Amino acid sequence: MSTIAETFARLKAEQRGALMPYLMVGYPELHSLEEYALALQDAGADLFEIGVPFSDPLADGATIQRASEVALQNGVNLGYAIASVAALRDQGVHVPLVMMGYYNPFLQYGLERFARDAAAAGASGVIVPDLPPEEAGPFQDVLRTYGIDFIMFLAPTTPEERIKKIVSVASGFVYCVSLTGVTGARSELWEGLSGFIQRARKYTTLPLVVGFGISTPNHVRTVAQCADGAIVASALINIIDKTPVAQRRAELVSYIQSLRPHI
Repeated sequence: MSTIAETFARLKAEQRGALMPYLMVGYPELHSLEEYALALQDAGADLFEIGVPFSDPLADGATIQRASEVALQNGVNLGYAIASVAALRDQGVHVPLVMMGYYNPFLQYGLERFARDAAAAGASGVIVPDLPPEEAGPFQDVLRTYGIDFIMFLAPTTPEERIKKIVSVASGFVYCVSLTGVTGARSELWEGLSGFIQRARKYTTLPLVVGFGISTPNHVRTVAQCADGAIVASALINIIDKTPVAQRRAELVSYIQSLRPHI
C-alpha cells in the first residue's frame, strides 16, 4: 500500500477527509517551501501538492501562473524541486508529497531518472495535467516501478466512458476538478459538484479529491459532504502575496487551522 493509500485509509477510519494545501517550489523566495511546509503539516495538512513551475501552465489561473513565473525567475527547475522534496523529508515532513507539474520538464529530465530521483527524495505521487491517459503508459510504468502514484484529473465535462479509462490509469487518488476552467479562488462552488462526484464513484474505489476554486471553510464543508478531500491552492498563494514576510507563516497556519475542522 502506498503512503497516499495509507493516508486515505487512516482518514476514512477516523471519519474525516483530507486537507491538501498547494505550495509552489521557490515561491515567493527560493526556500519558502521549506519555511512553510512543516508548520502547515502541524496545522493540519494531510498531504501536500508541490507545484513545479513551468513557463506555460495551461491548467492554472492567473494566481498560480504568476507564482510559477516568480519561481522560474528564482532559478527553480525540476532538479531543484526534487531536492526540495528531499529537504522537506529531512525537516520532518512525513505526510505524502505529490509533485504537480507539466509533462515537458519530466520528459526532458528523463522519465526513469525522474522516477528514481523523486522516489529517493521521498515523493509520493505525481500529477501531470497535460498528459492524457492514452499517452501516460511509459510514465505510469516507471512511476509504478519506483512506488510513486500517478494521479489523474477528472473534469465535470468528462463523459462516462472516458471516466472509466482515466480511473483505470490512476492510482493514489483521483483529482476531481470542481469547475470548467482554470484554477483560482472563487466565492461559490459549482452546484453540480455532488452529482459529478457521485458519477465518478460508479467507476472507481480510489479516493476522490476536489480542487480548483476551494478557498473558504464553507467550500471545504461542501466538499466533505461528497468527496474524500479538498485541495487549496490559489487561496494560499493569495495569502502569501498580501501578507508581510514576517507574518506569512502565522497567517498560513491560521488559515489551514480555520479549514481543518470542516473536513
